[in-house]
Amino acid sequence: MMASGDWNGREVGEWRLPIALVVVSFFVLMAFETGYAVHEREALADQRRTQETTVQEAMKLRQQLETLAGKTAQLAADGDEGARAVIEQMKRQGVALNPPKE
Repeated sequence: MMASGDWNGREVGEWRLPIALVVVSFFVLMAFETGYAVHEREALADQRRTQETTVQEAMKLRQQLETLAGKTAQLAADGDEGARAVIEQMKRQGVALNPPKE
């Protein structure tokens, strides 16, 4: 017959240390993972900040290029031979230039 306080043949006090170690290990792991995630988030934020200027410049350049392409397409539509040659060359390269919408 089992003595009171036995659980599967072990005293209840024998389980406290292993359970405490598992719980402490779990919390240490969660603290490490949280710290790592915070560090990674800060690193990504730094990367984004360093790229922001480049992205803004690229957007300005793209807008200028689209304006230039639209004006070239408008000139070609109005009959300018040089602009038509540019449009044809761009079509051969797979780039479609459309006149700006008004």
